[in-house]
Amino acid sequence: MHIEVRLQGKKKKYYLGHSFRVDNKVKKIRFYLGLNLSKEELKTKRERAEKILRERIEKSKLIRDPFYTALSPSEIGELKTLEARGEVKILHLNEKDWLKFTKLFTYDTNAIEGSTVTVSEVGDILEKSKWSEKRTKWEISETYGVAEAIKHIRKTKEHVSLNLIKQLHKIVFENSKPFAGNFRKMGTEVAIVNGFGNVVHRGAPSYQVTILLNELIKWYDKNKNKYPALVLAAVVHNHFETVHPFRDGNGRVGRLLLNNILLKHKLPPVNIELKNRREYYGALQEYQNNRNIRPMIELILKEYRSLKRVLKKE
Repeated sequence: MHIEVRLQGKKKKYYLGHSFRVDNKVKKIRFYLGLNLSKEELKTKRERAEKILRERIEKSKLIRDPFYTALSPSEIGELKTLEARGEVKILHLNEKDWLKFTKLFTYDTNAIEGSTVTVSEVGDILEKSKWSEKRTKWEISETYGVAEAIKHIRKTKEHVSLNLIKQLHKIVFENSKPFAGNFRKMGTEVAIVNGFGNVVHRGAPSYQVTILLNELIKWYDKNKNKYPALVLAAVVHNHFETVHPFRDGNGRVGRLLLNNILLKHKLPPVNIELKNRREYYGALQEYQNNRNIRPMIELILKEYRSLKRVLKKE
């Protein structure tokens, strides 16, 4: 990392610059330090800026490269075996099944994010347009929104695109969030905090959101006929959550994207249950920290088995 000085009349602008390699390409980033800084000010600001730049560099590397190297034939074979073990291809949903799945998915995906609407109330809302006065307007609107988004991924031909990502967010949150369908604005940063007040994940810097999502889309288009569907779905979902492109609502959009990829590859949808929320977050962190995709695939297979049991019940 090095200091760059730019003259503007009699004024001096100071920047911290750094070049690094990502995917065999040299990238350069620059961080503005200040104007007409003293040696002491420059030293203090440089120390802080170096830390920020290192975090940005690591974030770029993490998101741009889903795997350190391409999966080996043996690893691909192992993941195909995981698919087969889950017996996911024998599960076909009729319209009655889809209705049941929609209610379950809508309940669980909203409950994971804090909604207090119960599973029976979801049924009343979607089938009878009836709801408790105890529930907030935004909870009701997001119940309808998730159900509509499921209809959308059933009929759309898109696999993954910026347009689809924004559409799904707008469908779910159009009547509850003023920023529905819009990525974070420049300078708007997000972090996920657990129940103890600890930051467990920071989203990508706002200026990188579109760039990193486009990288993910390119990766998917390049590999959609190469990797097993579970790998594709898990990578798209986990990478999307790592970027965290919206101010809020990323979890629900990410789980819709997960299902969209599964559907486009002729696999049934999957529901991440509220009771497995801790395992779900653990799988996300394992991917974000170690690029380990297997915990998420194992969770998907576990949820498939659970869904099959639920759908068999009358």
